Amino acid sequence: MNGQSGPNTQSLLRDEPGNVITHRGFKITTKKLPILKAEPIERMTSALGIAPPEMIFGDNLASIEHLATGWSIDFTAFHALKKVDKTGNSMLQVAHSKEWQSTREKKHEGITEVVKPFDWSYSTDYKGTEQPIPPHLEPSDTPIPIELLKRPDPIIFFDEVMLYEDEMADNGITALSCKVRVMPSRLLLLCRFFMRLDGVMLRIRDTRVFVEFETGEVIREYTAREDSYEAVRQRLAMKGRDVPAQLRDPNGLVDLLPVLDKSLERVILG
Repeated sequence: MNGQSGPNTQSLLRDEPGNVITHRGFKITTKKLPILKAEPIERMTSALGIAPPEMIFGDNLASIEHLATGWSIDFTAFHALKKVDKTGNSMLQVAHSKEWQSTREKKHEGITEVVKPFDWSYSTDYKGTEQPIPPHLEPSDTPIPIELLKRPDPIIFFDEVMLYEDEMADNGITALSCKVRVMPSRLLLLCRFFMRLDGVMLRIRDTRVFVEFETGEVIREYTAREDSYEAVRQRLAMKGRDVPAQLRDPNGLVDLLPVLDKSLERVILG
């Protein structure tokens, strides 16, 4: 399939060829394909009700599946964008928002009738899409065992998948991507939303999925962080760091941003 992104294509994406490893009862799949072309963008726009980001990788995928139970969790651009606020209530009210909307009306002329108000930063609290059949992740107090992940275990599979990216009319960056790392005894998937609106704010929303193969334990951790651009810039300057470079690196920024929201969920797969 190429360019079939839409509301009913999640299982189709996972069934297509990609980078696949099956290890200790789990199937891990990643897919990296080109940016969507005009026709699939039109279908996605119609299904979502909003103009998509500049770079939309609608056929890309990161997926974890437990073969014995059928449990799975997928990460796709379409389902992430479904979580973007479409009421306009969460729109970043800055001078550049009207400029951005104007560029979208011109860029997608003939594809969409009008750009409706929505969160132009494409901020999403997407935590992945579980299959509807049980078992399901349930609220928990069990954290991801960070110490186990710090061990120098060999990495038998690694991949990084971009889902979407937008430069916000040259006023910053907003992007959603996934990284998956498989070790002999466990795996960790990180889906990160990163937004930097120059002069205004920075936002990082991380979803981590941890799997311990021997026990079948799956833990999902979601953390939302953000702060004003100036507050972060000052912290970086006080540490003597290269401020412009650091402001482009979410790995260096994540510990500088205060946590606004956090949740844990867990399931044991038989």
